[in-house]
Amino acid sequence: MQLLPLLTTAHALFLDFDGTLTELAPRPEAVRVASGLVPTLASLHAHLGGALAIVTGRPESDIDGFLAPLRLPLASEHGAQYRLGDTSHPAIEPPDLAPVLQAARNLAARHPGLLVEAKRASVALHYRLAPPLEALCHDTLVRAMQHVDGVELLRGKCVFEVKPRGVHKGQAIVDFMTQPPFAGRTPVFVGDDVTDEAGFAAVQALGGWGIKVGEGPTMAQHRCMTSAALRGWLSSARTTWERER
Repeated sequence: MQLLPLLTTAHALFLDFDGTLTELAPRPEAVRVASGLVPTLASLHAHLGGALAIVTGRPESDIDGFLAPLRLPLASEHGAQYRLGDTSHPAIEPPDLAPVLQAARNLAARHPGLLVEAKRASVALHYRLAPPLEALCHDTLVRAMQHVDGVELLRGKCVFEVKPRGVHKGQAIVDFMTQPPFAGRTPVFVGDDVTDEAGFAAVQALGGWGIKVGEGPTMAQHRCMTSAALRGWLSSARTTWERER
C-alpha cells in the first residue's frame, strides 16, 4: 500500500461522502460536516475546472443539504441518478420496490433499532443501532427480492441495500469520464466501504488511483486511515494550488 499521491490540476476527482468526507454516524441524518470542508471542495472544484464529483449511495437532496450552498457534479444512489452541470437525470429506470420497502418497514416496526431509507431507486435497511439483527435483515430482504425483477443486494457498513442490478459507482465514474470536464483527465476515486471497490476498479482500469479510507481489505493502491486525514490531504492540495495562482 502506497502513501497518498500528489493531487494535481490534471486529475478528475471522485469522492464518496459517508465515511470518506465525513465520519460515520449512528443515523444518516446525524452526520456532521467538518468546518472548512465546503470551502475546500468549492476551491478544488474551481481549480479542477469542474472535474470534481461526489459519488455516493445517498440521494441527491441529502448531499445538497449537507454541502449547501455548493452544488457539485453528482452520482447519487450508487449511480442510479446523475447530475452534470445543472442537469439531473436518472441513469436507469427504477424498479418497483414496493414489496421490498414493505418488508423492510414491517421488520423495522418490530425492531426499533432498525432504520429504513427509501430512495428513488433503492431501499436501504440500516442496522448500525442493532448489530445482532444483521442476519434477520439480510434474510428478510432476500425473501422480498424474490418478488422484484432486476435487483441485487448490496452490503455496506451496517446496512443492506436493494438496488437495480448493474448499477454501481464504478459504472458512474466510467460514464462521467466520457463527458466534459472529466474526459481526458486522470481519475482519482476516494471511498471507505466495500461498496466503493467498484469505483477503485474503474479508476485503476482507466490509469488512475483508488484511495481507501480506513482499515479493511481493498484493491485500492493507496490508503488514508481517517476521514480527518483525508480532509487534510484535500486542504493541502487547495493551499498548494492557491499559492501557485
